[in-house]
Order: sequence, then C-alpha cells, then structure tokens
Amino acid sequence: MRDASTQTERQIPDADAAPDIVEAFLGAAHRVDIAAWLADLPRRTALEYLSAMGLDERTEVFSFMPLNAQVDFATAIAPSELAQIVTVMDADDRADLFNELDEDLQNRLMRHLAQFEREDIRRLAGYAEATAGAIMTTEYATLRADMTAQQAITELRRAAPEKETIYRSYVLDDGRRLIGSVRLHELILAPAESLIGTIMNDAPVSVRLDSSQEEVANTIARYDLLVLPVVDDEGRLMGIVTHDDAMDAMQEETTEDYQRISSVLPFTESLRDAGIAVLYSRRVVWLVLLIFGNLFSGAGIAYFEETILAYVALVFFLPLLIDSSGNAGSQSATLMVRALATGEVTLHDWRNLILRELMIAGALGATMAIIVYPLGVWRGGYDVALVIALTMFLIVLVGSMVGMSLPFLLSRLKLDPATASGPLVTTIADAAGVIVYFSIATWLLAL
Repeated sequence: MRDASTQTERQIPDADAAPDIVEAFLGAAHRVDIAAWLADLPRRTALEYLSAMGLDERTEVFSFMPLNAQVDFATAIAPSELAQIVTVMDADDRADLFNELDEDLQNRLMRHLAQFEREDIRRLAGYAEATAGAIMTTEYATLRADMTAQQAITELRRAAPEKETIYRSYVLDDGRRLIGSVRLHELILAPAESLIGTIMNDAPVSVRLDSSQEEVANTIARYDLLVLPVVDDEGRLMGIVTHDDAMDAMQEETTEDYQRISSVLPFTESLRDAGIAVLYSRRVVWLVLLIFGNLFSGAGIAYFEETILAYVALVFFLPLLIDSSGNAGSQSATLMVRALATGEVTLHDWRNLILRELMIAGALGATMAIIVYPLGVWRGGYDVALVIALTMFLIVLVGSMVGMSLPFLLSRLKLDPATASGPLVTTIADAAGVIVYFSIATWLLAL
C-alpha cells in the first residue's frame, strides 16, 4: 500500500461544482483526497472521472479508495479494464479486492490477467484472514550474499519500479531461505567491493505466515521497523509486511475490538456507509442474549422477596451497588483486553495479575464502602449501613475479578477477549451483585 503523506487541507468541491473548480481540484489535490471525493460521488459520475484519468493515476486513486467503494467500481467496469488496474496495484491491495468480489467476477477477472498476477493473487488470497500472510505483499527486493555493494545497488536500481520498498533488502540462500537483511544506506556507505555477506544483518527479525496481525504490528512497533519479513516453516521468505499495512490492520482490529466491547458483532463497512439492516443485525444479537443474562438478576431479586419486603430501604441502594460492581468489572476487563491485544501481558501472567487485582480491588472496595456507609446510616440506620458497606466491598471485589478473569478465559479458549468487556461483564457482575447483596442482608439483618 502506498504511503500517503499528510497534505495541506484542500477545499473539496461539491458533487455539482462547476467544471473549472473540479478540474482545478483534480489537478492539484493529493490522490488520497481525490479518492475520498470520488467515493462520495454517485457511482456513475465518479466512474466517468476515474475513466478519464491515465492508468497510473487511476490505479493510485483506486487503491486509496475504501474497499467497499473499490468493489462497487469493480462491478461497474469491464473485466478487461479492471484487469489493467489490478495488474498495476500493489500485490496485497489486489488480493484484498479479489477476496471481496463475487465468484463470477473473480473468474472473469482471472481470464484477463497474466499468469504471474493470477498465481500471486491466488497465493495471497488463500491465507487465513487477519494473519501475516493475508496482509503481506510479495513485492520485495532480494540480494545474494556473494554480491558486492556496487552490484547490489545496480540490481536495486533495476528492480525498484516493481517493488513495494527498497529501503531494506533481504538476502536469500539458494533455497530462498532468509539469511540476512541490509538497509539501503548501508549499501550506499559501504565500499563498492564489499560483499553483502559481510555488511548484512545476519539475524533479521521475522514472523511466520500464520502469525496474527496483532503480533505483526507489535513486532514492528517493538523493533521500530519499516518492513517485516514473513517466512514459512522452513524459513523461506514468502513476503513482507510494511509499516503502513500493519498499522492499517491494527486500526481495523482496534475498530473490531471497540465493536465487541460494546457488544456489537463486527462489521467491515464504515458507520456512515453501513445500511440499516447491517447495523440492526449486528446489534440485536447481543442485546437479545443479554436479556436472558439479566433474568438471573431478576430471579435473584424474586428469591429474596421476603427480605426486601421486611427492609424496603434495601431497594434504594440496589442500583448503586450493582452499578458499582459492573463499573469495576468493566474497568478491569477493558484494561486487560487492551493489554492482551498489545502484547503487554500474556496468559502466563494470569496468576500475578489476579493477585495484584485482588489487592487493588480490595482497596477500591474499601474506599467505596467508607463513602456509602454514611448514606446507609441516613437512609436505613446502622444495620442497613453495615450491609451496604460490606456488600459494596465484596461486589467491587467480585466485579473486578470477573472483569480481570474473563479476557484470560476467552483467550485460553481461542476466542476474542474483547467479547468479555462492556455489557457482558456488567451483566455477570450485576447478577452476582444481587445475590451477594441480598444474601448478606438476609444473614446480617437476621442477626
């Protein structure tokens, strides 16, 4: 994916702007701005502007468009014209587009592509979603260890137009196994007759084809890399992931996590472009499931009906207590989900983190118990105040433990830990809070 540098904000014309204004905009604006403008136009109008561009400009603008807009354009033009664009596109971008096309258009497109592009698309499109293989590109620069620095520079000058980047090249043996890497400035500064094998880094950082995109992004960030090589189980170089592609993937993953945290099933469209049916279907599932989860809270209240009738003042504090439990649980879950996503913690850290959370939750619960005790005295007397304070301490403890443990449990089960945040944790903590509250009240007030 091409790097789009930040440009001075330009005045983007309206769809019905005068031709001279549109012409001035198209002649001066960055390709990213043009792509965004075309994506908002009616498809037929946008297609006319796109078709009027030269092939290189058309391909670059097309690559910067949102994927759903690319699909719309791909279905509206002839397969032969689409093949021209796809051939010039970056390998990873065209594989993403290919995966979104229907089977009939995929077959018609393939018939208009050269064998190299066909094989490259099939290979990249075949990797599992959200893995290194799915976001890598095969347009990388390679060198041999027995080359001189001068020979390497000549080779890079020849190959540069077809490569994603030449800032870092990879040194392969006869079996295409990755044995080193060398940066462009190292080649420029090295004596002309220096062998690549003597100036290369012989321990390059790499990831496997099935590594998650989170692992890829975390590796790039940890080692401050612009490019990360992807190898197979035998150490053969299969592709590279550039920094911008990894960040794009992480942005998508973060968006998905936020959706799951809010108990919304993930969707790929932007919120603006998503249809009513899509948003309804993604939101209704968890809302319905959480209804049944909340039945446990209702069942708990019904079970302790006698206690509630005897001490009506307890009802006054019920929302306060169960909300505190849910809030504490959501805090813990959100912190843990983010830490797991960024690689700050792993499953092996579970015991230490649980023990630490136990101490933190205890301190939080004690603080909140002290705050609510005077309210309990004012509303229900000293006996009710003791129940309120003790319950507050325990349910903050329980909510925090639930919020901390669920992400670990889901990760252990190979599920997305983001599902443990928000409404799910709150529902579990609420049900537990009701049971704890009225159990303490029944026991303590009876004494």
